[in-house]
Amino acid sequence: MKICFRQGRGAALTALALCALLGTFLAGAADAASLWDDRTNWIVDVRPGRVGDVVTVLVNERTNAKDEATMDLKKSSSNSVSDGTGILKFIRALSLTSKNSSAGDGSFERKHHATATVACLVTEVLPNGNLVIEGTRDVRTSEETLQIQLVGVIRPQDVNSDNQINSSLVANAELAVKGRGAIARTQKPGIISQILQAVF
Repeated sequence: MKICFRQGRGAALTALALCALLGTFLAGAADAASLWDDRTNWIVDVRPGRVGDVVTVLVNERTNAKDEATMDLKKSSSNSVSDGTGILKFIRALSLTSKNSSAGDGSFERKHHATATVACLVTEVLPNGNLVIEGTRDVRTSEETLQIQLVGVIRPQDVNSDNQINSSLVANAELAVKGRGAIARTQKPGIISQILQAVF
């Protein structure tokens, strides 16, 4: 009886040890799973999708516009009077001819190349999922202040993994570049250029 008792006790201890080992294994597996879950939470989609999200727009725009106008005005008139007769004999033949002509050419050419990086905020999410964005960037130097304003609509799927999108993919884009300072003053057209722009 004593021998049987010892064997039963040993089996119970063995089963207890196995249960403890199994519990440790399951706890370790749970910890590993929680670690894996935490890791997967780190890998998220950085593309914008809500109001207030930020997206970086890579601006690279070129414009080339040329206006030409030609004006040609001509006017002529001719009048003649024959010799007088009778009491009007003193009147001599007279002939008057006048011609007026004027011509003018006007030409104005604009070329712009804008390259910049503008961080824009999502201001509205449209029903189809597209995003309305708006951003402003000021660049200041010692003598010049340059302000870049951008408004448009983008598709979230066009944004790359670095949360950037090219300006060529921005729909209904409105890009305004304003400068203030010495360079801007020298680039302001003179009075003649302003008159040509107003006329043509």
